[in-house]
Amino acid sequence: MPQYREEPAWRHGTPTRTGILLVNLGTPDAPTPAALRRYLAQFLSDTRVVELPRTLWLPLLYGVVLRVRPKASAAKYASIWTEEGSPLRVHTARQAERLAAELAARGLHKTSVEYGMRYGSPSVDDALERLKAARCDRILLLPLYPQYAASTTASSGDALFQALRRYRDVPAVRTVRHFHDHPRYIGALADAVRAHWDSHGRGDRLLMSFHGVPRVTLLRGDPYHCECHKTARMLAEALGLGRDDYVVAFQSLFGRAEWLRPYTAEVLADLGRQKVGRVDVMCPGFVADCLETLEEIAIEGKHTFLSAGGGDYRYIGCLNEHPVWIAGLADIALEQLGGWLDRAEDAPSLDASRTRALALGADD
Repeated sequence: MPQYREEPAWRHGTPTRTGILLVNLGTPDAPTPAALRRYLAQFLSDTRVVELPRTLWLPLLYGVVLRVRPKASAAKYASIWTEEGSPLRVHTARQAERLAAELAARGLHKTSVEYGMRYGSPSVDDALERLKAARCDRILLLPLYPQYAASTTASSGDALFQALRRYRDVPAVRTVRHFHDHPRYIGALADAVRAHWDSHGRGDRLLMSFHGVPRVTLLRGDPYHCECHKTARMLAEALGLGRDDYVVAFQSLFGRAEWLRPYTAEVLADLGRQKVGRVDVMCPGFVADCLETLEEIAIEGKHTFLSAGGGDYRYIGCLNEHPVWIAGLADIALEQLGGWLDRAEDAPSLDASRTRALALGADD
């Protein structure tokens, strides 16, 4: 078996392109126990996700977790699955398509946009192969996680650099670390909330629920917790909210270890017991709706709040393909591409390069 993959066919004078690789967490191929077992095995085997010693974790994963969890998870995925497939994959694919269209509308026709999933398909490896085939010799890795965490952003980088090991001609790579405080991201979130309030009125409290991570990661230096709170503070300021008008909480707990607090489910139960008339809930850490937003928050969260005595419950959807967000995503990408786009070669210079190469004896 060759050590490296075969490179795309080359012709002197062929223009190169700049590639943007969007990466999201991933999704099973179907809402079935078998598909969930494959997906969870890949996801929960990542040492960035579960930092326990392998000798302790892997027997537990394959002996207990993957025997029990897939069936329950499959039922949850089935409750939010669409005719087009997994919402996360559908929205991420649309974001890639519309980002490419936005860049083309700005005159950046030599830029290719692809997306890959850290777990499941299409993989980061698949996306890289498409960018290589498009002659991208410069790639911007843009993980779709506003707040940096080792278990998400860093793991996306792991996947890309692992995939690059299979190529002889490795492109230049830049990475986006985070955009938790970027004005265009905050502005898009504020736009979404205002549009929701314009249509449904404003609730008594705005709950911002972020995905949780084990508390030990904060103690070890992961900036995720601080970046979530900065996002919440900036969004509250953009909306003109006072400190008592919003709450920050963390969802999606797994295992028995302590995670970042307060927990979303506990906050919702407490708000219900306080007889809060209406709570609006959003998930600023997700830019595309998925299982954690549509099932855990929009369905389970509502049940928790109402069962505890709360009044009205409104879920505010993720940014998804909102035009303001797509324009903001383009700005975030372009800020990282300085110098790369400026060096795009025009047709006359490429023709001259080809002529010189042929004169020196190069094959056509």
